[in-house]
Amino acid sequence: MSSFIQKINKNKEVIIRGTGLLLVDVCLIALCMIGALWIRFDFDYKKIEPLFLHSIEKYMWINIVCTVIINYIFKLYASLWRFASVEELKNVVCAVLVSSFLQLCGMSIFNYKTPRSYIFIYTLLLAVFMIAPRFSYRFLRISYRKKTAEKERKPIITMVVGAGAAGYVLVREMKNSKHLSRKIPCIIDDDPQKQGTYLQGIPIVGKKEDIEKMAKKYNIEEIIIAIPTISQEERKKLLDICQRTACKIKMLPGIYQMVNDEIDMSMLQEVKIEDLLGRDSIDLRMDEIQEYIEGKVILVTGGGGSIGSEICRQVALHNPKQLIIVDNYENNAYAIQLELKKKYPDLNLVTLIATVRERGRVEEIFKQYHPDIVYHAAAHKHVPLMEDSPNEAVKNNVLGTYNVAAAADKYHAGKMVLISTDKAVRPTNVMGASKRICELIVEMFSQKSQTEYAAVRFGNVLGSNGSVIPVFQKQIEAGGPVTVTHPEIIRYFMTIQEAVNLVLQCGAYASGGEIFILDMGEPVKILDMARKMIRLSGYVPDQDIKIVFTGLRPGEKLYEELLIDEKNLVGTKNDRIFIAQMDKTDLESMSVRIKKMIEHAYEETKDIQADIKEIVPEYKEQKKNTTT
Repeated sequence: MSSFIQKINKNKEVIIRGTGLLLVDVCLIALCMIGALWIRFDFDYKKIEPLFLHSIEKYMWINIVCTVIINYIFKLYASLWRFASVEELKNVVCAVLVSSFLQLCGMSIFNYKTPRSYIFIYTLLLAVFMIAPRFSYRFLRISYRKKTAEKERKPIITMVVGAGAAGYVLVREMKNSKHLSRKIPCIIDDDPQKQGTYLQGIPIVGKKEDIEKMAKKYNIEEIIIAIPTISQEERKKLLDICQRTACKIKMLPGIYQMVNDEIDMSMLQEVKIEDLLGRDSIDLRMDEIQEYIEGKVILVTGGGGSIGSEICRQVALHNPKQLIIVDNYENNAYAIQLELKKKYPDLNLVTLIATVRERGRVEEIFKQYHPDIVYHAAAHKHVPLMEDSPNEAVKNNVLGTYNVAAAADKYHAGKMVLISTDKAVRPTNVMGASKRICELIVEMFSQKSQTEYAAVRFGNVLGSNGSVIPVFQKQIEAGGPVTVTHPEIIRYFMTIQEAVNLVLQCGAYASGGEIFILDMGEPVKILDMARKMIRLSGYVPDQDIKIVFTGLRPGEKLYEELLIDEKNLVGTKNDRIFIAQMDKTDLESMSVRIKKMIEHAYEETKDIQADIKEIVPEYKEQKKNTTT
């Protein structure tokens, strides 16, 4: 008994609301029965024949009880009418049709006479009176919330681009959400048949070419792109148009969000700078990578860094026998360990803290785990920092690579892949020169070892620890200025996911000593990128956010190269991956010079650049900043 009382108290609000609707229905059913006769006899009660009134009077309570029971069966007293939708409307219509049919049968059985048109009029009246009080609650609530929200905070004036299924669901969500803070004065769509029409009462006012004009006309503050099926190329064109406005830009991430109309405001994403590259998606060749990695022991040095951690993520996808993460920085290593354990609970994962500088520790790891494939991503990569601490670049990059390569040879690893950089070509900084020496170490070991060595050379990676993008983001958040070293500086860019996928493919192609070159697409001017990022944040470059030129940093070039002579390129099965044919090097004498340079680095020499120059003749040291 006590549990029954507790259940009643818990559902008190539902019971009160349902009882109220039931009492309203009792009155409405009676009103509909009398009203149907009144309408049938031209709205004149005196014309109604007494026989018909007597029939209604006799059957009224039977009909009321039957209709209430049917309404209960169709959940008309338990639904949350503030969220009333098509499903609730369907239930009301079904309940009305069933109860009307039951009344027709009942009155026939009891031989209660009514006009032939009575049941049709009654059905229409009952449908209207059942729907009206229920759905009016929702519409009044929406209207009240909208007015309240507008009073509490000024709504963001938003333009929606895309009047398809995604646009429809998104507009509906924005109009009905209790967290509504957006006003939608117009919609843009390229379909000529939609021009001049309305979507949920909002006019479709033009095509994408009209975005800039309409943004000014309607004082638009925010543009939402609701076209989840758009191609990369079309997305870039559309974003370029949107950027001409001073509006903040958001977009739906992809077609999978359209499943079961599951779209809400939380799914909207800020447009990222990589969206503006307009790059075609790469050929993933997942079967090649799967065959190459599955069932193997994979070791990743620098596994907690931006590139190394992404290598670990993608390796984990392909069912390795064991994944070993090696990193000197415990926080990064711990973060990727937690991520992979949560996502892949069955993954055989080992996380080790170690520095590749220590030969004994590196050999101990190789001796214990005997990796089949090694990805060497551990390195110091920041150009200006390595200019100030050149000996550290040699210790970490050169000695670290030598130790890993030597251990791979000693313990018979199947392959070792070095992560290199475009800065290794005609280097003007210590970091780039040290990575070129790492490439030479790989070449040296490939000529005397059964292990297959390779290096992969690519440019800047969006979102990596050394990328300019996070720096720009913080500067914009702080209100500027955004600092660019030189107005003409250009760089090649690729997303981390693209770069790592291609790195894994290079490992599959490696047969010994290759330097793989990744096709980075067209180079991007850093100044243009800075301006685009400012616009994406809803500001006007050089007005709201200033851009300041600071001059080239020590060792920095206006542009980077991926190889020295394009004639020496050889294609592979993937049109985004090439092999650079390098000139032969006297590896024996080079080995002596490398060991001598490492000794000098540990002696903290003040002129390590001289040793670097002996090994990499094309290295050109920059003594001073180049200013604009």
